[in-house]
Amino acid sequence: MKEIQERLFALQDLKYRDFNAKLNPNIDKDTIIGIRIPTLRALAKELKGTDEAADFLAVLPHEYFEEYQLHSFLIGYIRDFDEAVFEVERLLPYLNSWALTDSMRVKAFDRTPERLLPAVDRWLESGQTYTVRYGILCLMNYFLDGRFQPEYLEKVAAVQSGEYYVNMMIAWYFATALAKQYAAAVPYIEERRLDAWTHNKTIQKAIESYRITEEQKAYLKTLKRKA
Repeated sequence: MKEIQERLFALQDLKYRDFNAKLNPNIDKDTIIGIRIPTLRALAKELKGTDEAADFLAVLPHEYFEEYQLHSFLIGYIRDFDEAVFEVERLLPYLNSWALTDSMRVKAFDRTPERLLPAVDRWLESGQTYTVRYGILCLMNYFLDGRFQPEYLEKVAAVQSGEYYVNMMIAWYFATALAKQYAAAVPYIEERRLDAWTHNKTIQKAIESYRITEEQKAYLKTLKRKA
């Protein structure tokens, strides 16, 4: 949609484009406009509920990185749970950056996250790098506190991937699990349930966390594996 593209380019910050391109080395720089997230969120808030937003959401694929980001922010305003899942599943196969998955928060999921679990299972089994990453992110965001079940750790540990952005997400998940559900999560490190790189990255991220006690950090250091 040319009208929205024109609005996006009117918000362009070339220095930020260069910065964002460095954070996303797998993305063609020519497809990055260069718009700060708060600015994009403000545009999404302005467009939500309009015919223009509905028309924009109907269009896939997009041409520019920020169009995908705007698309995800507009999904975030959808109130109906089933509609939100439908739109997320339409979008996920087109996402090609951790920055796109990690910034997508859907308000409809916040209210009844338990309903999300069947979709999370589909995403984990998809074999698509950023769809899998988003599934793990949802388990981390919604199911490591009061809704936690030990079986969710098993779901993440069962993911087998050679993709950096998947394995980094697994490490982030388990480091957060060590901070929030230490007794349930630490056996996965003790028993070497993760591949060596992800195992060591989990320990590194956990040790960097202020939510891990010094005693726990000292013990985790003894569990590091040789590469």
